[in-house]
Parts: sequence; C-alpha cells; structure tokens
Amino acid sequence: MGKFSIFVVGLMTFAGCSQAVDHKGKTPLVEVGHEFLYKEDLQAAMPVGMRGQDSARFAEEYIHNWIKDVLLYKKAEGNIPDNVKVDELVASYRKALIMHTYQEELVNQKLGNEISDAEIEQYYNQNTGMFSANQPYVQGLFMKVPISAQHLNNVRAWYKKNTQDAIDKLEKFSIGNAVSYDYFYDRWIPVSEIAAKIPLKAIDTDANYLNCNRNVEVRDTAYCYFLHVENFLPAGQQLPLEYAKSEIKEILINLKRVEFINRMKDDLYKEASDDKDIIYYLNPNNE
Repeated sequence: MGKFSIFVVGLMTFAGCSQAVDHKGKTPLVEVGHEFLYKEDLQAAMPVGMRGQDSARFAEEYIHNWIKDVLLYKKAEGNIPDNVKVDELVASYRKALIMHTYQEELVNQKLGNEISDAEIEQYYNQNTGMFSANQPYVQGLFMKVPISAQHLNNVRAWYKKNTQDAIDKLEKFSIGNAVSYDYFYDRWIPVSEIAAKIPLKAIDTDANYLNCNRNVEVRDTAYCYFLHVENFLPAGQQLPLEYAKSEIKEILINLKRVEFINRMKDDLYKEASDDKDIIYYLNPNNE
C-alpha cells in the first residue's frame, strides 16, 4: 500500500468516530465542526498523473489547508455581529453570479453563431499587426520509424517529395511501420511542436534552422525521424488565419457583448410590460 493510501486510511479511521451522518455515498476523510472533507473531493483536486510521495505530500497539504480554512470560517462566523448584512451580501453576490453566468452562456451561444467566417477574415485583414507569430511555423510532413524497419532507403527518397505518388507510398508504409506519421502540408504547426518530437537541439536553439534545412533525418538508438518542411513562416510574420481565428472571434464577441446584453434586457423589460408582470405600487415621479 502506498504512502498516500496509508495516509487516507488513517484519516478515514479517525473520521469513522464521528456521529452517524448521511454522506450521500461519499467517503469522509476529515470532520471539523460538522463540516466534512471527502475522499472524492481530494481525488478531484489532485493533479492528473501525480503518484507516490508527491501525491502523499499534496494530500497532506490539501487536507491541512482545508482544515485551516474551515477553522477560520467557523471563527469568523462566530465573531461577525451582523449576520443579516452578510446574508444580504451573499444573496446579492449569488444573484449577480447567476445573471453573469446566464449572460455569458447566452452571449457565447448567440454571438458565437452570429459571427461569420467573412467577419473574422475581414478583421484579420484590417488588423494584421495584431497577429504576429511569436515563433516560426512550418508546413510539411513528419514520420518516426523504428530503426529496424525495412525499406528505410525508400522512405529517405519519398519523404522529401511533395508529390501525390510519394505521399501515397509514405502513407501505406506508415500503416505497418511508423510509430508516428503526421501530414501537415495543409496546416501550419509551431516549430516548438516539431522540436518536441525530434531529438535535435538545433531546432530549439536556431530559429532559422528549418528554413535552411528543409529535409531533416535524425536517428537515435531506437528510431529514425524524418521531417520535410515545405513552407516556413519566420517569427514576427503575420500568423496564419487558422491560428488567429479563435482569438479574433473572441474579440468580435466582446465588441458586440455590451450591445447584445442591453438589447436583451430591453427585450425582457418590454415582454414583462406587455404581459403586465411589472406592478408599480408608487409613482416614482410623485413626491
């Protein structure tokens, strides 16, 4: 049993001494002042992939922080003289949060569908200086093949050619041999993404390396790596539209957001007035 498991079991044993409570199927770990921290909540908070001593340390720190927060809350709750005012603030914050959440969801649904590709492209063309690449981008082809694979000489010839015949042969070869095959003649990829796939430091250290070396072959003890660069976009140049598209859409949504929300509020007011859902008990113009 791992350290984290032992830690949790110990807490569960401690928590088991408390009075019978309906935990709705959850497993209690700690109880402080009738407040419970559950195993499921701790697991949800733990970063994905964390194991061993790291997970034990995270669990211990998370639980201690949770206990301190509960103790502080209990202390504060008992020392605030006017709980009515706090309740009013909580109700106000809840109301504002509900309205904000609804507005954001509605804005994304309505305006997201209203913004066309033509609008995005127009904004992109009119604001070219806003979308410069912070690193080089490339188009081409990448393949990772076991060093023991047959017909590597054929691959060396095929991967350098941007012809349909060569691409077809590479794709057929990749089905039974390649560990990784990525055809990206039709889209731009940041060089950092390529650098993560190939054990070649020059790609990281020399921003212009792939512009000067359009065909790259590297091998280590287990694999051969083949990269063909068909097109190269230097850092500082305008980003391809496909990379700027989501950012531009968000910009356009924000530009229309205020107008949309005000229009929605006016429509709701008119609808409520027409349905006589608004009742005035005093005329605000009368003193």
